[in-house]
Formats: sequence, structure tokens, C-alpha cells
Amino acid sequence: MQEILTAVTYPIVWLICSYLLNIESGLAKLLISLTAAILVYILIGIRQSHKEDQEDKED
Repeated sequence: MQEILTAVTYPIVWLICSYLLNIESGLAKLLISLTAAILVYILIGIRQSHKEDQEDKED
């Protein structure tokens, strides 16, 4: 699930940069999209880790 959301984040952010923010630089769109995708991946990983820690404490 984590990888799917990361893969979907990249093109969505690319389109937002292109059409909503009107960023024309390909390098800027690339860096922003990759940063957003990596951030989503990290945040989901932190959330899952936190959830597992809480489950371990309950047992």
C-alpha cells in the first residue's frame, strides 16, 4: 500500500505543479514531485511504525 501511494503521489504532484502552479521548469517539477513522493513514503512508514509500537505495548 505504501509503494502504491508513493507511485500515485508523484504524477499527481507533477500535474498540480504544471497546471495549478504553472511551473514550467521540468527540473523544478521533478524535484518537487520526488520530494512529495518520498515524504509520503516516510510519513506512512512512521505511521505504521508508531501503530506497531502501540500494538506491542498493549500485548
